[in-house]
Amino acid sequence: MKKYHTLYVAASKQHVGKTTSTLGLAYCLQRLGLDVGYCKPVGQSFVELNDLRVDKDTILFSDLIRFDLLPEIHSPVILGTGATTDFLDNPEDFDYPQKIMNAKAELEKRKELTIHEGTGHPGVGSVVNLSNARVAKMLDAKVIFIAEGGVGSTIDMINMCISLFREEKVPILGIIVNKVREDKIDKIRPYLQKYLDSVGIPLLGMVPYDRTLAYPVMGTVAKAIFGKVLANPHNLKNKVADVLAGTVIDRAKLEKRKNLLLVVGAHRLDNAIERIIHINNEANVEEWPLSGIIICGEGEVSDETNAIIDEYETPLLHTELDTYGVVLKVSRIEVKINRDTPWKIKRAIDLFEENVDLDYILAQISKP
Repeated sequence: MKKYHTLYVAASKQHVGKTTSTLGLAYCLQRLGLDVGYCKPVGQSFVELNDLRVDKDTILFSDLIRFDLLPEIHSPVILGTGATTDFLDNPEDFDYPQKIMNAKAELEKRKELTIHEGTGHPGVGSVVNLSNARVAKMLDAKVIFIAEGGVGSTIDMINMCISLFREEKVPILGIIVNKVREDKIDKIRPYLQKYLDSVGIPLLGMVPYDRTLAYPVMGTVAKAIFGKVLANPHNLKNKVADVLAGTVIDRAKLEKRKNLLLVVGAHRLDNAIERIIHINNEANVEEWPLSGIIICGEGEVSDETNAIIDEYETPLLHTELDTYGVVLKVSRIEVKINRDTPWKIKRAIDLFEENVDLDYILAQISKP
């Protein structure tokens, strides 16, 4: 079995595309024929799996690159609520490095290449002596670093973040700049290239911002607004592209968009649905534009409206929030790629493959 250098994917902060980049990297290298393993050595957000805690990202990867999920191998350290203070009180009770090294050894026995996904910004985990840089050093890994698009702010952030890896003498294989406005890529690239050349770090690619990757699904919206599902719970995976206010139906938005979330007072729902159908008929549009409906406050919904909602199998939610509160909550949803968003997984992989220099990465991790 051929062996490759271990990879560690780190990022400047949360929500810059670390998981989507790791996903694209793992899938593309696997498609090139490599036997790829995955590990989240230090996790924070977890789910219970057979009475054990496992980082939720590992579940996504177990589905994608198809491995039997073993928490001690794929998610060896979980820093849940209270973990850091427990460690500071009694550090001798925790053998986190050994857990990570055991996972590394087991994966190296099984796989040609292991990709380790970092957590948050490079300093996360420092409180238990497991910063991203320290863990990458322990793993003897080469780092692919993800930063968000821009010029000055991006260069400043890269310089600050990679200083931790320099301190640990961890090699940076290259930088991927993510979420760059497509119309700005050609303008930004020369400046980033010039800076990275000056510090001897390759620019592996610039990935354009794709708005669809920021779409939440109705299930996520329901949790954010503390909503009660009144109808069609089987479609809570519907994606939400934009919010449509029920007080004044925006004809232009309605005609140009689908996957809209209607937010309306319960007493106005009948009128809003009637208006939507009228506009659709005028425009000779058959496609139903709503991915979900949220009603606020008190009010009866007519049998006719309920029949339309069921005809189009539209999730209907009720919340105690007012319409402004709903819009505010929805606008603040931080969207991560997950098993409920298969279209995002495919798009993230396509964007990575189209915009990142996989040949260079493969050449750099190949062992003689």
